[in-house]
Amino acid sequence: MLNRLLRKTHRKKVKNEQSSNEKNTLKESDIDANLENTINLFKSLYSYSDNQDVILRTIHIPGINKNAAIFFINTITNPMSIEDYIVSPLLQNNDATKQVEDIITVQSMKTNTRISDIVTHINNGNTALFVDGEKHAYLIGSSNFEGRAVEKTQNENVVKGPKEAFNEKAATNISLIRKKIKSESLVVESLIISKRSRNDLYIVYEKDLVDDKLLQNVKNRVNSLDVDAVQNLSLLEQHIEERKYSIFPTVLYTERPDRAASFIEDGYIVLLMDNSPDSLVLPATFWSFFHTSEEHYLRFPYGNFTRLLRIMALFITLFTSSVYVAVVTYHSEMVPPDLLLAIAATREKVPFPAAVEVFLMEFAFELIREAGLRVPSPIGPTIGIVGALILGQAAVQANIVSPIVVIIVALGGLSSFAIGDISMNFTVRIGRLLLLFAASFMGLFGLTALFTMGIFYMVSIKSFGVPYLSPLTPFYASSGDKIFRKVLQKEILRPGYVKPKDIKKR
Repeated sequence: MLNRLLRKTHRKKVKNEQSSNEKNTLKESDIDANLENTINLFKSLYSYSDNQDVILRTIHIPGINKNAAIFFINTITNPMSIEDYIVSPLLQNNDATKQVEDIITVQSMKTNTRISDIVTHINNGNTALFVDGEKHAYLIGSSNFEGRAVEKTQNENVVKGPKEAFNEKAATNISLIRKKIKSESLVVESLIISKRSRNDLYIVYEKDLVDDKLLQNVKNRVNSLDVDAVQNLSLLEQHIEERKYSIFPTVLYTERPDRAASFIEDGYIVLLMDNSPDSLVLPATFWSFFHTSEEHYLRFPYGNFTRLLRIMALFITLFTSSVYVAVVTYHSEMVPPDLLLAIAATREKVPFPAAVEVFLMEFAFELIREAGLRVPSPIGPTIGIVGALILGQAAVQANIVSPIVVIIVALGGLSSFAIGDISMNFTVRIGRLLLLFAASFMGLFGLTALFTMGIFYMVSIKSFGVPYLSPLTPFYASSGDKIFRKVLQKEILRPGYVKPKDIKKR
């Protein structure tokens, strides 16, 4: 019985593969001039009898005395534009000298003969018009995908500066970029990056600035994908990044059109897709994750003040918990006697070592943070505040942790919120736990060793051929915008590590 079942399954699999191969072969051919054959072909491809949102309408064009068929997907097209600009002009035409191109009054129309290309246009919301006796189809722009309006940013909030953010429609996102870069050298290329879902990827760059080798590197990596579907940029990022297991991100995510436009004007490449309310910036260095767009909108002293706060928050997040564990456990002689006695008094009734205390509170803090993100937004802040207060106070009263540990973990956790980029925020949080492990086993020596190894690792990383810590190391000519920014009038160079064709801004 098992053998019969296996043979039956194998025959079914072979049959499905043959059917799929026949379908793919058919798509690579051209359409038939016979209208009835073409209609039957597209009915078969789209399972017309079962597929409820696929519309087929046959009409007779009186002027040229030919039958025609209109094929489109109702849920992603604008039916009113089809009726007003395609059907009505064709039915009302009585001039035998006019061609189809002269009758239809639409902004976007092209012809194509290959079935696969016609299918792609129909799936993108366009309308296909087939005319009897003609060996090509008329592809008419009529797409109307539903989507959100342009709203405020969710993750990259600013007090001073533009508030608009990308949404899930690539056409809208391209429009937001073109509103900021009104240049004929701005190029938007389109690539299909999956075999089954046929997802479109848009590569945006300035041809007068972008390095040709960098552009070709990006295209080669995208074209080498062998997947059935890539639904959004978050999935694409994981396909094209170089080091899949690294905790350091090498592709920059941003939901701000102004930030994407500023990168494009520096010679970077931006990727856009439908279904993604964001963009990917290539290549990315450590400094691009550290910076925010608001720092350039603020005046020079204000912007550098926020950067100083952020760099301090970064080190507080990474080292506060681990340094406390290392000093209390292995290097108590480094602590002044009065402070050491105060710490010993608070830990007198705590039965756990300092490392266990900190790990418990770090774990609890991460749970509260994650719970606050996942619950409905009206009660998320309440859970975070109430959970932290109740949990911290109860833990201290139960002598599970000491009060100073609650202060240290809370300080490190709050400082981590100053790291605005989502990917870099995860890097800092994971790095904090790794440093805590090292300090628990080897004290300050383990902490120093792991941090040094991390620096060595960052030096070895590249993002699409660009060193991760450039222009700090290796040195490249640039505006010097690393830890602190310069006055805008002195930022006269574009980043040399992306090798722009024109390195001077002014």
